[in-house]
Amino acid sequence: MRSIKAPNLTAVLIATGVVLTLAMGVRHGFGFWMQPISQTHHWTRDTFSLAIAVQNLMWGVFGPLAGIAADKLGTAKVIALGAILFALGLVSMALIDHPTVFIVGSGTLVGAALACTTFGAVSGIIGRTAPESKRSWAFGMSGAASSFGQFTMMPVDQQLIQHAGWQNAFYILAVVLLLVMLPMAWRLREPAYAIATGPQQSMFEAIREAFVYRPFLLLLAGYFVCGFQLVFIGVNMPAYLRDKGINDPSVAVIALALIGLFNIAGSYAAGKLGGMFPKPYLLSAIYLCRSAVIAVFLFAPLSSFSVYIFSAAMGFLWLSTVPLTNGVIAGIFGVKYLSMLSGFVFFSHQLGSFLGAWLGGYLYTKNGNYDAVWVIIVGLGIFAALVNLPINEKAIVRQQVVLT
Repeated sequence: MRSIKAPNLTAVLIATGVVLTLAMGVRHGFGFWMQPISQTHHWTRDTFSLAIAVQNLMWGVFGPLAGIAADKLGTAKVIALGAILFALGLVSMALIDHPTVFIVGSGTLVGAALACTTFGAVSGIIGRTAPESKRSWAFGMSGAASSFGQFTMMPVDQQLIQHAGWQNAFYILAVVLLLVMLPMAWRLREPAYAIATGPQQSMFEAIREAFVYRPFLLLLAGYFVCGFQLVFIGVNMPAYLRDKGINDPSVAVIALALIGLFNIAGSYAAGKLGGMFPKPYLLSAIYLCRSAVIAVFLFAPLSSFSVYIFSAAMGFLWLSTVPLTNGVIAGIFGVKYLSMLSGFVFFSHQLGSFLGAWLGGYLYTKNGNYDAVWVIIVGLGIFAALVNLPINEKAIVRQQVVLT
């Protein structure tokens, strides 16, 4: 039987980058479907918001499972499964017209697909392939790839909906995901020895170790805030702008694309700086800057120009937390169970995403505006800045020798 050659870092970054580009690009564009789906099925806005909230929650629920599978069975199999689930989820969003089935069905399928095709699933193979000196940089490159997906896919999503119809847009994206992701998964096959390297520690010992370690719990708290902020803005920004009188749909498209564009630079910079400065301090600065940018945006006169400035600033801070958070986890615990532990931290992120997506729609329906949610977001950013400051990112001391 022919042995599988271990992929090099360049091949891993290209393949995972393509997968992240598509997965995150499609996911970030779901806000464009809110109005056409709601109008077609005569649903209130909070129905679609709840579906996205369930999707984000299931993304988090399946995150640790996808991470365990990636660490044990290899990233390739997990991504291949994710591509199939993603296609099924998009088709279900096009066909289902019952609100409860739409919320549960599409939310579960797409949520599981995202768990298999995004950061938690790919962090392990990146961490195992990159040397320690380049690990933070490599995580930054993967974050930049996901941001590139948001930048490139926003106009694509909007154009597909406009010219092909919102249902056909889902069908087209489902086919594209299968045609692109499956070959990329094949390129990420790992030999057995590459999957098995790391500290001689069982999976359950690794979980127990992490959940009694204070820095890990603080990461969980900070990442919850990250999910709340990003999903609320990503899902509700187009509707918020229309409510405020900016009716040109291109403004929302450009705004979300700018977030993706500037996040390319932000993610890369965060990964690079993470190899030079303490990562917890950088995380704290990112959360504090987010709150400041949001507060300025809310108090400044609203115009298309102010929206673009806000989007560029938020974009630079958008996913810059990802390489730093994964870098802290790898530095503390090693890389053997990196995908699994990243999955648990991301579950906390997705709890925040669920609340941000659902609460945005709920409070809008109740109050007729998003004012209360914006205030909550600013306060949570300050909280996250404070909880990241005391995190100790040094490798945990074990009685056995650990090779990372």
